[in-house]
Amino acid sequence: MRITRRTGRHALHAAVFALAIGVAGCSPQFNNYGYVPPEEDLALIEVGNDTRESVADKVGVPTSSGVLNTSGYYYVRMRTRTIGPLAPQEIDRQVVAISFSDAGVVQNVERFGLERGQVVPLSRRVTSSPVSDNSFLRQLLGNIGRFNPTAFGS
Repeated sequence: MRITRRTGRHALHAAVFALAIGVAGCSPQFNNYGYVPPEEDLALIEVGNDTRESVADKVGVPTSSGVLNTSGYYYVRMRTRTIGPLAPQEIDRQVVAISFSDAGVVQNVERFGLERGQVVPLSRRVTSSPVSDNSFLRQLLGNIGRFNPTAFGS
């Protein structure tokens, strides 16, 4: 009888241990990949004034940059969740894109996120230039009727 009781205890301990291992195996595990500068550091970047070198000094050099050297800096961060033997699921993605002009000056700073599987802009700081979107002829014809005769020095 004593042998049966001992065997029952061992079986109970083994079952509790197996249950604990099974529950621990199903708890979610989170992994972070990449780097995105915090908003405070991005606020230090002045659109139209900063250059590639000053951006690298303020927020660091990204792990990946554009296909062309003049295209921009891209900071990417991704967070995944894995539950047990299931495939990892992406739960958060952020991309910060800093683009530069041909002279190497910051043109815009954009932050994109992942909402319901769609990439959406979270924030955007872009220099605006009304001249860059218009052709010379459109600019010339757009000024008809907008001139002031007193501006010619009479």
